[in-house]
Amino acid sequence: MDDLRRKRMQELRRQLVDEQTQARQQVQVQQEKQAILRQILTSEARDRLGRIRLVKPEFVDQLELQLIQAAQGGRLKLPITDAQLKELLSNLQTPRRGINIRSV
Repeated sequence: MDDLRRKRMQELRRQLVDEQTQARQQVQVQQEKQAILRQILTSEARDRLGRIRLVKPEFVDQLELQLIQAAQGGRLKLPITDAQLKELLSNLQTPRRGINIRSV
């Protein structure tokens, strides 16, 4: 019984260490991403992304990765201004179809 408890405790400790390691790695990746964004975006553009993140966090995560890749690939003129970001966002926005209600 003691061996079973001891093994279970070791397993739980190992899981905790793994979770802590993953959390540290995620924080490090996030910090690196933010450092790159500070280099490629003006403060106004970063502020705009922050406001959009409140509504669509997944969209902003994907957009940030795309911006980083495009900047590193030399496809964007740096730094990206708020006006350029607004233009990029308007190009990404898909037209929404309205619901037409017809009387029959």
